[in-house]
Amino acid sequence: MQRKQKPKFGQNFLTDDGARHAIVDALGDPGKRTVIEIGPGHGAITKILAGRCQRLIALELDRTLAAELTFRFRDQPQVQIVEGDVLKTDFRTLVAEGETADVIGNLPYYITSDILLQLFAAGSAGLIARAVLMMQREVADRVSAAPGVRDYGLLSATAQMNAQVENLFTLPPAAFSPPPDVYSTVLRLQFAPRFAELGVDAAGFNSFLKRCFAQKRKTLQNNLRAAGYSAEQLSAAWPASIPPQARAESLALEPMAEFYRALPKVETVSLH
Repeated sequence: MQRKQKPKFGQNFLTDDGARHAIVDALGDPGKRTVIEIGPGHGAITKILAGRCQRLIALELDRTLAAELTFRFRDQPQVQIVEGDVLKTDFRTLVAEGETADVIGNLPYYITSDILLQLFAAGSAGLIARAVLMMQREVADRVSAAPGVRDYGLLSATAQMNAQVENLFTLPPAAFSPPPDVYSTVLRLQFAPRFAELGVDAAGFNSFLKRCFAQKRKTLQNNLRAAGYSAEQLSAAWPASIPPQARAESLALEPMAEFYRALPKVETVSLH
């Protein structure tokens, strides 16, 4: 018996018909909108989207799959297949000036965080309004985790500074071919950056969050001391809303922003 050839990039293609319709339905009505699909594969979701949205741009890294899709959708001018790496794609070149796009896709587990960061930047720039994304369940749990639970960390805080996150549903390995070793969860993100609302600058606050979550088992105070803040600086700025021995994962974004606003700017801090 001939052995099936493994996908070139280790892809796991969605084959569950109900799941692919549920994922597209989660976008709402994209009838007059541009949708950017990340990693269309063999076009299981592309096929549905092509008949629903005004314009569909499908980004596919695999040259063979990109060629397959280009041929398959050759008679549908609203569908544009782009062979390329999403991490090297400038979303400003895909979205018309003054408009926003929606994003949909199954994110490879090894670059999920990198893609999310790129989407957050595009959302902050007003290029993306919402996204429906499938990713490894463990990563999705971290993205959607609330403060105070074990999964809450830097990825959670960063995601929730940039978007309203909804955990929609989880799919078993059997929904894919070949079946992966993990479950996959679909999230919906409504991009709504909170930097202005919380009175913080994006670059500085993102850097502050990285320092706060640098070592999960350390207290917030110890992580910031390791980042170069002095005991005196921390004491002078420490908000009453944060317990002295608190860890970053126990804190909501509001007290974190309050603390950041009271601290000296990072340029004035001697970093080790």
